[in-house]
Amino acid sequence: MLIADIRSDYQLDQLDEQNMFSDPLLQFSKWLSQAIDFPVAEPTAMCLSTVNEQSSPSSRIVLLKNIDQGLCFFTHFLSRKGREIEHNPMACINFFWQPLERQVRVEGCLKKVSDEKSQEYFNSRPLGSRLSAIISPQSQPITSRSVLESALLDLEQDYHNKKNTEPSKPKDWGGYCLVPKYWEFWQGRPNRLHDRITYTLADQVWQRQRLAP
Repeated sequence: MLIADIRSDYQLDQLDEQNMFSDPLLQFSKWLSQAIDFPVAEPTAMCLSTVNEQSSPSSRIVLLKNIDQGLCFFTHFLSRKGREIEHNPMACINFFWQPLERQVRVEGCLKKVSDEKSQEYFNSRPLGSRLSAIISPQSQPITSRSVLESALLDLEQDYHNKKNTEPSKPKDWGGYCLVPKYWEFWQGRPNRLHDRITYTLADQVWQRQRLAP
């Protein structure tokens, strides 16, 4: 089969702006809950796009971890994404829930969450995830995977010997929250006549509009 011949005809649902919340965060929360209940695999997975100093974009999948006046995730501040956010905090996030034939695109400004919230989330992670965050110089070149595995093994042994000692959050690790300025809700429809409803923030009021597919 040719790649050009691969296609799906979407018929599961429709999107009517009259039945949507006036607050896009509430509409998103409703769709996210439906994706979780469906269940969609990895419903909190989102594509985060940032831009570097040369105006070159990059994207990666991160996991939504909180909704607090925006969409929050956690990472190393010195990673590629962290350095790009430091240069330009404007970013775009995209969710694709294929079984529900839905997408959500969100544009806005990324802001660091408080160190207290970062510490709270760090403490809630499985021990292995916390130790990996400590030993991994995210986005930096390494000579081999064995370097990471050896460092993790040493740190695991160290905390096993200490007993009852919790690992500390790295100072360059924490959360970002995308504060939305634009939302687009996309529902697949037959014959590629998809539904697209946008929310744009103007004078602190969300303006809703339908776009052609």
